[in-house]
Amino acid sequence: MPYVAFAIAAVVLLLILMSATVVPQQNAYIVERLGKYNRTLEAGFHVLVPLLDKIAYKFSFKEELVDTPSQPCITRDNVTVHVDGLVYIKVNDPKLAAYGVANYRSAATQLAQTSLRSAIGKITLDKAFEERELINAEVVKAVDEAAAPWGVKVMRFEIKDISPPESVKVAMEAQMTAEREKRAQIALAEGQKQSAINISEGQMQQAINLSTGERQRQINEAEGRAKQIELVAAATANGIRTVAQALNEEGGLTAANLRVAEQYMEAFSKLAQESTTMLIPQNAADAAGLVATAMQVIKKS
Repeated sequence: MPYVAFAIAAVVLLLILMSATVVPQQNAYIVERLGKYNRTLEAGFHVLVPLLDKIAYKFSFKEELVDTPSQPCITRDNVTVHVDGLVYIKVNDPKLAAYGVANYRSAATQLAQTSLRSAIGKITLDKAFEERELINAEVVKAVDEAAAPWGVKVMRFEIKDISPPESVKVAMEAQMTAEREKRAQIALAEGQKQSAINISEGQMQQAINLSTGERQRQINEAEGRAKQIELVAAATANGIRTVAQALNEEGGLTAANLRVAEQYMEAFSKLAQESTTMLIPQNAADAAGLVATAMQVIKKS
């Protein structure tokens, strides 16, 4: 009897140990009792009912990366390209993930491929390379809506590669070469145009500067001539005033008589020296009469 009791106790202890379960962090276990859903075990220590409960499914709440295989897609302009990508999913509801779909990873992958083909078919080949972000967003929206009843959340989708046929690659390279040459020619033409504009503006500015300088030179010369005339006029006026004052002083007329006679004789003598032909005035000997006439003019003035 003691051996039987010991054996029973050992069996019970073994069953308890076998039914004890520790769920790791960021994980969840689905427990079924007699083949029917019973409860969801979260992180921590749990004890199951021996022989009745069993762990049917194990899920992780971590984000999972699922690779979508390369597949042919036809663009709107009837070009077949091979596209592959990556879909990031996360289990939100372990119960729905266990009983809502047979294999949520495969289902999400297949749905992502279908949505990708649909998105590629709406755009041209050139747009397929330019609008990857829009394609990714469209695939995420379509898969996320379909995966909601499975308890799965689609975090994002990324296109890894878009491979067009070899003939299309050659045509695209030729097109890109032509585009680069076109841009180079446009840039060269723009440079030449800007250079011509700069040269013409420089010539115009030079002409303006030259005309401004010539105008200023003429103004300066005119101002100089005007100043010269003013100075000569002022000097002449001062000389006349000085002569007038001298004539009005005592002995002024006598000095004027002598000066006139002296200048007359000097002029007549110089005329005789410089010319071989002389025109002698009728009253050339009457120097006194000539001086007297000049003095009468001086007195009247």
